[in-house]
Amino acid sequence: MFEKSGLYDPRFEHDSCGVGFVVNVNGAQSHQIVTDGITILKNLVHRGAIGGDSKTGDGAGVLLQIPHRYYSAACERLGFRLPDPGAYGIAMLFLPRDAGRRDAALAHARSAVAQEGGTVLGVRDVPVDPACLGEMARESVPHVSQLFVGFASLAGAELERKLYVVRKCMENAFSEHGFSIEDCYVVSLSAKTIVYKGLFVAPQFEIFYPDLADKDVESCFALVHQRYSTNTFPSWPLAQPFRYMAHNGEINTLRGNINKMAAREAILESALFGEDVTKLSPVVNPLMSDSAIFDNVFELLSLGGRSIEHAMMMMVPEAFGGRYHISRDKRAFYEYHAAVMEPWDGPAAVAFTDGVKVGALLDRNGLRPARYVVTKSGKVVLASEVGVLDIAPSEVLRKGRLAPGKMLVVDTHRCRIIHDNEIKASVSRRKPYRRWLESNRIELSGLFQAPGPVRFDPQALLVRQRAFGYTLEDVKMIIGPMAQNAQEPVGSMGNDAALAVLSDRPQLLYNYFKQMFAQVTNPPIDPYRENLVMSLMSYIGREGNLLEETPQHCHQLRLSHPILSNDDMDKLRGIDIEGMRACVLPMLFTPGETTLEQALDRLCRSAEEKIDAGYALLILSDRDVDDTHAPIPALLATSAVHHFLVRARKRQLAGLIVETGEAREVMHFATLVGFGASAVNPYLAFEIVAQLKDEGRLPESLRLENAIDQYITAVKKGLLKIMSKMGISTIRSYRGAQVFEAVGLNEVCIERCFPGTPSRIGGIGLTQIEEETRRRHGEAFRASPGMSEGLDSGGNIHQRRFSEKHLFAPEAVALLQQATRENDYEKFGRYTGIMNDSARNLCTLRGLFEFKPREPVPLDEVEPVESIVKRFVTSAMSLGSISPEAHETLAIAMNRLGAASNSGEGGEHATRFGGPANSAVKQVASARFGVTSAYLVSARELQIKMAQGAKPGEGGQLPGHKVDDVIAEVRHSTPGVMLISPPPHHDIY
Repeated sequence: MFEKSGLYDPRFEHDSCGVGFVVNVNGAQSHQIVTDGITILKNLVHRGAIGGDSKTGDGAGVLLQIPHRYYSAACERLGFRLPDPGAYGIAMLFLPRDAGRRDAALAHARSAVAQEGGTVLGVRDVPVDPACLGEMARESVPHVSQLFVGFASLAGAELERKLYVVRKCMENAFSEHGFSIEDCYVVSLSAKTIVYKGLFVAPQFEIFYPDLADKDVESCFALVHQRYSTNTFPSWPLAQPFRYMAHNGEINTLRGNINKMAAREAILESALFGEDVTKLSPVVNPLMSDSAIFDNVFELLSLGGRSIEHAMMMMVPEAFGGRYHISRDKRAFYEYHAAVMEPWDGPAAVAFTDGVKVGALLDRNGLRPARYVVTKSGKVVLASEVGVLDIAPSEVLRKGRLAPGKMLVVDTHRCRIIHDNEIKASVSRRKPYRRWLESNRIELSGLFQAPGPVRFDPQALLVRQRAFGYTLEDVKMIIGPMAQNAQEPVGSMGNDAALAVLSDRPQLLYNYFKQMFAQVTNPPIDPYRENLVMSLMSYIGREGNLLEETPQHCHQLRLSHPILSNDDMDKLRGIDIEGMRACVLPMLFTPGETTLEQALDRLCRSAEEKIDAGYALLILSDRDVDDTHAPIPALLATSAVHHFLVRARKRQLAGLIVETGEAREVMHFATLVGFGASAVNPYLAFEIVAQLKDEGRLPESLRLENAIDQYITAVKKGLLKIMSKMGISTIRSYRGAQVFEAVGLNEVCIERCFPGTPSRIGGIGLTQIEEETRRRHGEAFRASPGMSEGLDSGGNIHQRRFSEKHLFAPEAVALLQQATRENDYEKFGRYTGIMNDSARNLCTLRGLFEFKPREPVPLDEVEPVESIVKRFVTSAMSLGSISPEAHETLAIAMNRLGAASNSGEGGEHATRFGGPANSAVKQVASARFGVTSAYLVSARELQIKMAQGAKPGEGGQLPGHKVDDVIAEVRHSTPGVMLISPPPHHDIY
């Protein structure tokens, strides 16, 4: 694995692959199953990737039962004997090629075995043939060894648990002695299964590992994986399968999952592991891939006493919202476990095994394929596509595909194929989950507190608005429309305001963060059409031990969504239930007496002290801001406390509720939840809604309580949309997932308050954040009580004089219009000069760059202009986003130059096909606007869009008033009806 360098960071490694298994239902072991597994791998080779040397793959592997007869004979030839099957374990090891370092690593491995009371029966160097590998794979090929381990008094599940402990001890010893994962890696250590994998393509498999060609290598199943690294560097340890599973997909919520698992380790207890449970830390290795980390947790849950079906239902739950028709027992199972663990969310097809049962599962959205065939001879073949084994139609008993959220398991001991309904009915009735929930779950609606009106003092409200950086734009163009229409206001595309770090005006901390979005093989979700599988429900409070199941585990507060009203906050302040006490922690500091950093330290320590005192709900509040107390930026405080408690391993012991006057836009709520907030109360936004109602700026028929509800609804819709852009379905997964990138914060600030968040260009730190906060606070409270000028006008949405800088100044736009209308090149030159100066005037990052001069190339060595221009392509602007005249003019101009114009995704009028106004490049997008056979054949090049480009993760939107007769005719739609392209293009999967 590569170290962090430049813009590359191994944290972002994901992959998309081909996965499958073949299994004899009756449990009979045979070499044919191994051969079939390798055949499946070969037939999935197109789902993997091949390096530039045409021989190095991104990774391939197979997980088998231990072939005892083969290893028994091989070990006898080496001078040691193996006990009976199941009475010993085999560690498959990737070790250094250097003999000295390899001997040292083996010594640490032997020591780990001895430390746990085991015996090393012998060591075997696995025969390999590196000559078949590509150059890149050969350069990094490890030495492959097998360590045979015995524990005289252990067998079955007890032996598996002890071998797991031994492996964790080995890994920790390797790390402590300076060995990286690339140097020493335990591929598998089990008494049931063994994994062969590496950086090769499937046809090289049996050549590199001659073991697998031997007729005595037998198994009743073979679970295989062909890796395709979408944005990763290939690595021997990252090849799959891992020890329990193979995964085709991406975990979009990985950062949050890792943080939560780290916090849970502090309270892990297990009657099965006993004192050994302390040796299991760290459960996950954050340096590994998302699939490897998923396998780490799945392994813990399985060995901790749950069946593999149960563990998989916890980690990848199907959708179970109120609109789903599922049994009460199954819904209760998922509700209960929502209080135990968040989902590992993202597109996924997972094949898994414990050495006896083999199964597969799809994510709740079904964003990866999984097809299966059952043969009359008693085999089950499941893979990412059909046809991976050559099975005669007459031999097929039945076939099918996994549906979203569904599971299939083959139990080789019971000789049965078990389908989803039976699996989940059995698991969901293991414990009385429904009764536990009814007796222990706490509902907000059950906390009685007389609701009171939202009160406000206009002058005090104005002062607090200034202290929190509100502008007239916030009130009139954001909060007002949200309260009136129950949705975010829609504006024209493109934000040309200066980046926060480059602005001359004080900025809220939220503005330094940008949302990440799903891309390549990881699709966004459609929050409109796929709303059924999305959920804002969560549980907050004190979590229980992950390795136990008790009624107390669900003794938490259930929230239907994370936006709390003022009445909700009054209920929580007065909550008097055992194990669910709430306390308020002031989110304030005193300018001139304490620094922001000191205030953060005090707040974090106070949070830990309150948890130690038994409080399960921590309310971070800036309600008491006054002339001597300034608010700590809510996002800074929330993330700092969240990560402090994660490092202290206490985050899971309390819910974090943020009561702030700062949050008003959907992005604010998304960042607060994304950096750890369990719920948010935007009390000042509610007061502004009340003021708007009081002043008659909301419809008379709209009651105040309804206006506040509509504002909350708008935030909820916005949160679903932001989650969907990253392919995340549930708020439980989104909380703490940190799916943001910082632009303009320095490394010290990031490491202190936002660890794990990428910030590639550096920027300001806590000192500058404090200065901006003090400036806002000082200007708000220095104003005389009778000041009447009101709020600052803003200028971030609409450009105004003496306000925020914008790239497209009115003067520049006017010059461009004049230049084109008058065909005046001098004015066009002035326009480009203004634009270049604006970019350089600290509006954009590119404006900060300068061209590095180089020796010019003689003109006679350069291609002629006509050849160069042929490579030019206009950006894809659809008909509707620009006028028909502009769209057609671009096409004519590019055709005359010999270049290419791009139609965008809005179609093109049929009269242009084949003529001088024909767009050479035509797009096929998710909505298929204007796509006909004539449209397709008129193109020189077709672009099938993976997803939206201009609005990543969202659907393109054309307001109804822009859909005139011409646009409607081209798009085959109805005039006046708003058109929205679905965010993902699911056909590509």
